[in-house]
Amino acid sequence: MLNNKRHYLLVTIIVLLSLVTAACGSSNSGGNGNKNNSSGKETAAPSATAEPKQEENKAEGGKVEGGSVVVSIPQDLDYLDPHLAVAAGTQEVLFNVFEGLLKPNEKGELYPAIAESYEVSPDGRVYTFKLRSGVKFHNGNAVTAEDVKFSYDRLAGTATGKPLSPAFNSVESIEAPDASTVIIKLKENNTSFLTSLTAAVIPNGYEDSNKNPIGTGPFKFKEYLPGQRISVEKFADYYVKGVPVLDKVEFRIITDPEASLLALKSGEVDIYPRIGTEKLEELGDDFQAVSAPQNLVQLVTFNIDRKPFNDIKVRQAINYAVNVDEIIAGVALGKGTKLGSNLSPVLAKYYQEGLEDTYATDIEKAKSLLAEAGFKDGFETTLSVPSNYQFHVDTAQVIAQQLGKIGVKVKIEPVEWAVWLERIYKGRDYDLTIIGLDGKLDPYQILNKYLSDSPNNFFNYKSTEFDSTLQSAVAEVDDAKRVALYKKAQTILAQDAAAVYIMDPNLNVAINKKLAGYKQYPLYVQDLSTVYFTN
Repeated sequence: MLNNKRHYLLVTIIVLLSLVTAACGSSNSGGNGNKNNSSGKETAAPSATAEPKQEENKAEGGKVEGGSVVVSIPQDLDYLDPHLAVAAGTQEVLFNVFEGLLKPNEKGELYPAIAESYEVSPDGRVYTFKLRSGVKFHNGNAVTAEDVKFSYDRLAGTATGKPLSPAFNSVESIEAPDASTVIIKLKENNTSFLTSLTAAVIPNGYEDSNKNPIGTGPFKFKEYLPGQRISVEKFADYYVKGVPVLDKVEFRIITDPEASLLALKSGEVDIYPRIGTEKLEELGDDFQAVSAPQNLVQLVTFNIDRKPFNDIKVRQAINYAVNVDEIIAGVALGKGTKLGSNLSPVLAKYYQEGLEDTYATDIEKAKSLLAEAGFKDGFETTLSVPSNYQFHVDTAQVIAQQLGKIGVKVKIEPVEWAVWLERIYKGRDYDLTIIGLDGKLDPYQILNKYLSDSPNNFFNYKSTEFDSTLQSAVAEVDDAKRVALYKKAQTILAQDAAAVYIMDPNLNVAINKKLAGYKQYPLYVQDLSTVYFTN
């Protein structure tokens, strides 16, 4: 529940919003740097053979080698095994431990990691990779093509027929003709496939990833205490010279945002990602502050298999009743980009503008739609919210007030993160929930969770029109046509009121002033490889 001060702030802002017009500017941190092309030879940006280099960040004082940093995270990890992990909060940590053939940079561009170069056949179905020499696993063994084959066969389920990752559904076969060559053949052209190859490569035959993970990243696993922390340490044999600078990083699990704030102020924590805007402003000039759109979609999802949300009129009524501008102003204090579908304008090339106005707040229309659906007097429902994300809890408070105006009585159910993952995400046992869906580098990887047969479709959304549109988009070779299809897919979700799309909330990060080199990504990651202390 909100404390009195916070509640007063929210109510005050909402009242003010009724007197003045509040608009959330469309923030854009740049277009999508992913340069997929399904015809001819292709190399990854910036160069297929370029050695990854550490980018120097200008900062006062000199760079100090070594040191330990503590990062506050609000949730426990669901798995240490990168192929089993589904939680975005897990991926943000494991980004430091694992790498794939390719890797994203802070602009969202793909560049070679374990791979040194690659080519794509003219028909877009055959990908040939040459591995970089000198890449080692954290156990000291050199990475070979057999390791890549094992890892991606595991994700594609080539032996079991059950892929661990939907991104590898289109894989027909993976070959390792020699120690430094990997050939991946697809069943059909898939323009989003390159982004899938950021998936972790693990040692051939390794079955202990969930207890003692071994990757090729700049940091190697040291210790994991469930509910407390995961610690990683510098990998001295990392193939990029001068990376990382830090000796150790501890990701400390602190579910209470007030406790995280106190730990930051006391010096126990050095980096506090996803800090609330109000708390960030409270810190003043005592810490570095970073805030920018993060390619994430905050939304209220319906369990569409459950009455009354199987009725589109009910879903539309709720959309008309929810005032997104109030939520952005009251919860994000203006630091959020209003959305109308499940894509952020961070992916500017594919973003369909104007959908954010599809359900301009209209209480009378919302009441009318409910009456048409047979709920003239409204109904009762439960809104389940992961309790470790205060931002979502605060959003739930405002939405409950707003839906009360149309007779929908909302019971807010705070649930622990592990419960949310198991009961709601996997079990699909809920009425409504609020969550932030992390962005990817390619629109297909973001939107494919809405496919009728997707194992990640915890909304239980089904649309043959959406399915055919998205499948056509991912197979379309012509760039302009592909973009148009992705925009159409977003429009279908909005028209079907598949969810209540709220905002891409800015990623706020508070950082110890003695640190430099921190980078923000259009992905849900914490990259500590370039962070260092200054004199």
